[in-house]
Amino acid sequence: MKKIILSLLVILLSTSAIIAQETIPAPTVDSGDTAWMIVASALVLFMSIPGLALFYGGLVRRKNVLSVFAQIFILVAVISIEWVVIGYSNAFGSSSIEWLKPYFGGFDWAFLNNINISDLSPAFISHSQPTPEGGTIGTVPHLIFIIFQGMFAVITPALIVGAFAERIKFKGFLIFSLLWALFIYNPVAHWVWSADGWLFNLGALDFAGGTVVHINAGIAALVTAIMLGKRRDYKGHAIPPHNITYVAMGTAMLWIGWFGFNAGSGLAADGLAANAFLVTNLAAATAALTWALLDWFIDKRPTLVGISTGAVAGLVAITPAAGFVGVGGALIIGIAVSVICFIMVAYVKPKLGYDDSLDAFGVHGIGGIIGAILTGVLATPAIQASYSGALYGNLNQLWIQLIATVATMVFSGVGTYILFKITDLTVGVRVTDKQEATGLDETQHGETAYTNFD
Repeated sequence: MKKIILSLLVILLSTSAIIAQETIPAPTVDSGDTAWMIVASALVLFMSIPGLALFYGGLVRRKNVLSVFAQIFILVAVISIEWVVIGYSNAFGSSSIEWLKPYFGGFDWAFLNNINISDLSPAFISHSQPTPEGGTIGTVPHLIFIIFQGMFAVITPALIVGAFAERIKFKGFLIFSLLWALFIYNPVAHWVWSADGWLFNLGALDFAGGTVVHINAGIAALVTAIMLGKRRDYKGHAIPPHNITYVAMGTAMLWIGWFGFNAGSGLAADGLAANAFLVTNLAAATAALTWALLDWFIDKRPTLVGISTGAVAGLVAITPAAGFVGVGGALIIGIAVSVICFIMVAYVKPKLGYDDSLDAFGVHGIGGIIGAILTGVLATPAIQASYSGALYGNLNQLWIQLIATVATMVFSGVGTYILFKITDLTVGVRVTDKQEATGLDETQHGETAYTNFD
């Protein structure tokens, strides 16, 4: 009798386990999320080409506009290849060496090995679905996640172009940029966004790249600008842009593309994406207006370049916070970043004398720092219940944001210095005075952007 009862209990428990497992359906692709992420990936590429190319290209002199376009276009090509060959695995994979896991992603996914067309993406930020095994996984194909993140990998070294524009050899630029992507961008992306990353597990918040993209690139921009030296005719103040229409067009494309950058970073077409879209637009608008008012008050006239620069600063600063703050936070971030970046560009840079040609550090570096820190202050549980900042009683989040900011600044600064030195000692980085005077379009590419017809 006891054996019969025990047998019945075993059958009952086994049946209960099967039923429990069956209550959690197998994860599936969400077609709405997938469609949105395809669009978001295209929008982020649109930020690089033609958005950033036009924005930076308009700010330089006419003899250098094609060099800027060439640098950004070639990065889209080279980093896209690097990303699938090794970059994605280094950034989002898991190292086979235990002590390296928090810092480096390994090579298991090199050439996208072991990733199938039917695989779902890793769970990222907050949006995921449970698996019968008790884990979580995303709702879009893994390949979409790879291409979306690849567009971030492309634009980050492209941002640095603004620091050394008009005076860098194309060969030296290309080698340095590839090394920087491999040894600086990929590790920082792993730290912050991989489930193994030490900053991810510390609790650092970076919804769409304030730390990984903007602080990282901004600090590299400052280091390269100082190491490369000033342009031969730089007098301590901005050299007038050759085509402000390009600047405005590029800004408009960046603004539009940024909706994919930020609203796509939750990997779903849901309320979190809607909030990220809303606060991204609001922060950009607030910063653009603030910069225009500063121009108007200080220099007696608002400038289109100023409005454009303010908008970009707002977009930069809201990037880490877009999934964690509401309307109030976006307004505060927009005002704060515009005022501080204006001071950096108009007063601090001329005072210190470094030639950050197109203010890559003054806008992206400083804007990223402001956004990362204010995320630790303004993150509200009204947007995501699991996250709150100092303003809502979680002072520890501000401390974590400061750790992530400083760690990224130090790693990017030291690493950039080493890689720049290696590049300069091997192939050289700076063009000659004669080449700089003639312009990089002719001397580096044998082309001219504008032709005068008789």
